[in-house]
Amino acid sequence: MPQLRSVVLAGGGTGGHIYPLLAYADCLRRHDPHVRVTCLGTEKGLENDLIPKAGYDLRNVPAHQLPRKVNLDLLLTAPRMLKAMKATRDVLDEVQADVVVGFGGYVAVPAYLAAWRRKTPMVIFEFNDPPGVANKMALKFSDNLALGFPHLAQASPILADGEFTGVPLRPAISHLDRNAMRAQACQYFGLDPRRPVLFVYGGSQGAASINNAVSGAAQMLAHRGVQVLHITGARRDEPVHIPEGLPVAYRTLPYLDRMDLGYAAADMVLARGGSMTVAEVSALGIPTVFVPMPWGNKEQYRNAGPVVAAGGAMFCDDENLSPGWIAEHLIPVITDRNRVLQMSQAAAAFGSRTGDEALRNYTLKVVSQA
Repeated sequence: MPQLRSVVLAGGGTGGHIYPLLAYADCLRRHDPHVRVTCLGTEKGLENDLIPKAGYDLRNVPAHQLPRKVNLDLLLTAPRMLKAMKATRDVLDEVQADVVVGFGGYVAVPAYLAAWRRKTPMVIFEFNDPPGVANKMALKFSDNLALGFPHLAQASPILADGEFTGVPLRPAISHLDRNAMRAQACQYFGLDPRRPVLFVYGGSQGAASINNAVSGAAQMLAHRGVQVLHITGARRDEPVHIPEGLPVAYRTLPYLDRMDLGYAAADMVLARGGSMTVAEVSALGIPTVFVPMPWGNKEQYRNAGPVVAAGGAMFCDDENLSPGWIAEHLIPVITDRNRVLQMSQAAAAFGSRTGDEALRNYTLKVVSQA
C-alpha cells in the first residue's frame, strides 16, 4: 500500500459535512502523525469554527453554491467556478496533494474539478439519499465512491457501484462503551442511573417542535419515572419552560460538546434524522424516535428508514409530534426494558463503528490504483 503524505479534505457549510471529515482526519493522523492534512472551506461556513479548533489547516476558497441542475457545461457558463477551481488547484499544488477526499457541500465542487484537471486521485464520500449536487457532479469525473450506509447502493442508481465503508465517527463515539460509562455520564448530568433517560436534541440550532413537545410532556414523562436530558439548541431564542417540582430529573442545556456522555446516559434518543445522527445512534445501538425535518426533499426519512425498518427506531412526523404522541407511543417503549433491548440490538446490527478505518483503506486502494 502507498503512503499518504498529503491529503486534502473538502466538505463544509454544515456539521453533516464537517464532522465525518474531522473524524477521518483524526484517523489519518493516528496512523501517521506526520501526514499533511489540508481542509478546504469557505469564509461563511461552520468549518471556520470547527476545523482550526480541531488542529487542522483550513484553506478558504471562493466557492459558491451550485444550481440544482449540474452539467458539464458548468465550466463554460460559470466564471466564478473557474476562479474557485484555480484557487483550489493552487492549494493542491502548494501542499503536493496525493489525493482529494470530498465529503459534499459546495466547497467540494472546485476541489473535485481541480483534482480532475490536475489528475489527482479523488474519493467521493456520500451518506445521503439522494446524493448531494456536488457529489452527483463529481461522479461524472470519477467512480471512486465510498458509501456511508449499506442500503445506499440499492437506493439510487447513481450510487450502485459505490463501496460501503461506513461513516467516519469520532473515537469518543465509535469507541464508547455505554454500559461502562453510564454511571459516570449520569453523575455528570445529575441523573439517576437506575431510572430510564430520554436524550433529546434537535441539532445545533435546536428545533421548536421538538422542544415544545417534549417539555410539554415533562409531567407525564416524570410521573412514569422517565428522566430527560434535553439539548434545546444554542441559537434558540424561545425559552423552554419545564414545570417545577418534578419527581425525577429533567435537565436542559443549550449545547453539549460531550455527546458521548449524552449517549452513554441515554436509554432512548429523540432527534431529527440527519445522516450523522443516524450513523451515531445506530453504531451505538440506541433506540431512537426520528422526527425528520418537515421541509426539503424528505431525505431524512430515507436516511433513517432502514433503521426503522430493522426495528431499531420509530418515526414521528414533525406535525404529529406532541405531548400526547409522546405519552401514547414513546413512554410505553422507554419504560419496557425488553423492548428497549430488542430495539438496541436491531439498531446496532445496522450501524458501523469502523467507518474511519474503512474509508482510509479505500483511499489507499484508490491511490495505489491511480
